Amino acid sequence: MSHAHTLIVGGRRSGKSRFAEDCAAQSGLSRVYLATAEAGDAEMAERIALHRQQRGAGWETVEEPLELPAALGSELASDRIVVVDCLTLWLANLMQAERDTDAATAALLDALESAPGPAILVSNEVGAGIVPTNTLARRYADLQGILNQRVAANVDRVVAMIAGLPLHLKPVSPNEAKQ
Repeated sequence: MSHAHTLIVGGRRSGKSRFAEDCAAQSGLSRVYLATAEAGDAEMAERIALHRQQRGAGWETVEEPLELPAALGSELASDRIVVVDCLTLWLANLMQAERDTDAATAALLDALESAPGPAILVSNEVGAGIVPTNTLARRYADLQGILNQRVAANVDRVVAMIAGLPLHLKPVSPNEAKQ
């Protein structure tokens, strides 16, 4: 890894996006918000508009629902930080488009490996609830868990957000390792 990348995971409304945005703002670099959501209905359009409003000024927004690795390749630079929000919707978009999720994940990891600047990736932790009763939902939860594991193994930092509080999972501090 040429630059420090961070994965932020957590449940819905756990504070992941806000924490990612705060980390990006503290970096001192120019900020790019790489959004994977698509406004498929009025409620989602409202969510996207609210997210944009809450981010405020100082962000360049790039919308890319499918070609995330290519977008990262063109947006990452040594003087900018990219927040990807979110891998969860990106995976759903890939599945809906019947794309090869393994190949897409490999391309994402390659893009991060060769990145000239840092990225913060946001993703939901979807496997903590009950086992879904339908095949598609189980497949999605499995693939999301695998995607999160692969990204976590290939970034420098992993933070879990719980009730708006960050729990730093990687790297583990020397004091935590001794316990």
